[in-house]
Amino acid sequence: MSRPKGNALIRTLVCENVRLLRAGLVALLSHPSDIQVVAQLDASDGIVPAAIVARPDVALIDVDMHGGSRALSMLGDAVPNCRTLALYDPGHPGRLTRSAIAPANALMPKTASADRVMSAVRCLARGDGLVQSTHTGRLAGATAKNPLTPQEATVLRIASEGVSAAEIAKRLNLSPGTVRNYVSRAIAKTGTRNRLDAARFADRQGWLMPSAPWPQ
Repeated sequence: MSRPKGNALIRTLVCENVRLLRAGLVALLSHPSDIQVVAQLDASDGIVPAAIVARPDVALIDVDMHGGSRALSMLGDAVPNCRTLALYDPGHPGRLTRSAIAPANALMPKTASADRVMSAVRCLARGDGLVQSTHTGRLAGATAKNPLTPQEATVLRIASEGVSAAEIAKRLNLSPGTVRNYVSRAIAKTGTRNRLDAARFADRQGWLMPSAPWPQ
């Protein structure tokens, strides 16, 4: 793998959908003389196209945003020389489950200091090993606490798109009554008011895994 050598600038891509956080990261990475921000985005669907054009050495990606984990996976295939730093909200440890699924080279909480972020970027650019966060040990715990069955999680994942119970039933080839039962159980387990609230809550906890065949 080719890495920046000598006085070559470390080319970075930043994807963060919260404007203030994105601006802070860009400002942080624009200050050092050895780092250059070559692309900044606010949505995950632009990561791969931007990386193909800009060819960053390191991509900092908010894994909490919609599609963030999937974009990390796709980026590794599209731009194999780009190493990735997945940023996550330490207040929602369930999100780490998504980071573990995606082939991120490093994990770091959004509360990390500026020095830690820049150090991680430089380590990744040199091709050093995985930069681990002290929170990664909570992965197993976050997964184990998931009270949803695979069927309930699948139904909620589709419900998160804002579709009706009838549409969910159609997609999964189930009766509307069966879907309503799964939704009712999920609402009870999450302590929420309706299926959209349940889907949002479960997603924040990292309980809605990437799409898979309907569990038998």
